[in-house]
Parts: sequence; structure tokens; C-alpha cells
Amino acid sequence: MRSTTARRTAVPIAVTAALACVTACTSVGGPSDSRASADPSAVPLRAVERATARAGSARVESTTVMGGELSLDATGALGWNGGLTGTLKITYTGGTTAETMRRLGTTAMEARYLPDAYYARMGDEFADRVGGRNWIKYGYADLEDLGSGAAGFAEGMRETTPDRTVKRLLASGDVRRVGEETTRGRRTTHWSGTVDGATEQTVDIWVDDRDLLVKKVERGRTETGELTQTAYYSDYGVAVSAERPPASDTADFAELLRQTPDDS
Repeated sequence: MRSTTARRTAVPIAVTAALACVTACTSVGGPSDSRASADPSAVPLRAVERATARAGSARVESTTVMGGELSLDATGALGWNGGLTGTLKITYTGGTTAETMRRLGTTAMEARYLPDAYYARMGDEFADRVGGRNWIKYGYADLEDLGSGAAGFAEGMRETTPDRTVKRLLASGDVRRVGEETTRGRRTTHWSGTVDGATEQTVDIWVDDRDLLVKKVERGRTETGELTQTAYYSDYGVAVSAERPPASDTADFAELLRQTPDDS
């Protein structure tokens, strides 16, 4: 293993890059408020909420842009029954976070989501500095203790799934039917609304004749600027796997933070 000084350099870089992804994945979403009343004209969305909840999983393709901090593409499959699970390949395509990732030897990483933790496979430079371990584990409880943009990560991720997106729209009481459109070759109904999260956000969804989301666009603001996330969904009900990486190949985020203060 390299010196503690080298490790101190690698760990903040890894934390910055991975938590930037956390922020991008969760900043637009906000908690649903079941006390709010839906617009009566949005009643058909109740069927959409039920259908997406029953499906339980889907393939996802998404693009996220957050001011000048980052832009990224994510592809994979996610499940939302019994806790968020799944695997995504995340590619940083621009912004300051892409430069941060380059310092770790790659602009792409694999992300695995399990009910209790998020795992990120970092670059070779990171592994070289932490004893050859390729994965970094972010326990949700540990992230909550940070008191940063990572707080609320687990709940924030759950709020970005298709069923929760529809639930937030219904709860907002501010949703309207825009009209019929063709989305990726499929006939869809376009709905649009405004929801409250950390700040006010706009949410647009396109729903097919099976009451399943084909596309979602969420827009909001973060401390670093405008955030836009576009996601496409397909293969609802697909089998989802997310294996926990071997402990011998995993560096724990909380443990790394405890190790980095000293230069000895």
C-alpha cells in the first residue's frame, strides 16, 4: 500500500466523485406527501402508480446534468420491491466531477444498490492507493451521519423510482394531462406537474397503454445550478441482481474517513 498521504489524496477524490453521483441521482426527488389531494383530472394516474408498483423493476437509461459540476449517463436495471436494488453503469461525460474521476484513472464506474448500502467500483488509481481494493462501500446509515447532500440518500433514491414519481405527482395536486405523443416509437400520454422537494421541481412523464412509464424528465435547482434528469424505462418486471462485492475487495467509506486525518 502507498503512504497514508497518498491515501488521503485518493479518498477525498473518491468521496467527491461518488457523492456527486448520489446528489445527481437524488436531488430532484422529494418526499411524497400523502396528505395532499390530487387533481380529480389526474385520477388515471392512480392506475399508473399501481401498475408501476406491481411491476417492481425495469431497465433504465438516464442522463443527468447538474450545472457545471457534472453530466453523466447511467444504464442498467433497478428494482424497487423490498428496498432499492440493482446495478448501473455510470459514465461521467462532463463537468468538474469528470475531471475528478480522471484523477482516479477512469470516467466510468459500476454502481450497485442494495437495501442497506451503495457500492461503487472506482478506478485503478484508487485501488492502488487502498491496498488493491476496487470497491468502496457507502452504508446508508453512515451517509446520513455526514450531514451533507448525501443525507437522505436511501430515501431519495427510492423517490426516483417510477411508482414514487407518480405518487409525488398525485400528491402535489398540480398535475395536468398534456396530450398524446409518440415516445421511442410508442404511443404515450404526456402528463406534467410541479412538486415540492428541497425546492420546487417540474416533473413530466410519458405513459404507455399498459399504464407504465416510458419516459420521465425532472427539472430542479441545486446549490451548483440547474439540474435536469431524463430517464427512459423498458422491460418492466426484468430480473434484477446486485451482488454484494467481496469484503476483501471492498474499502468501507466510513473506515477510510477514520484513517485519513494523520500523515504518519
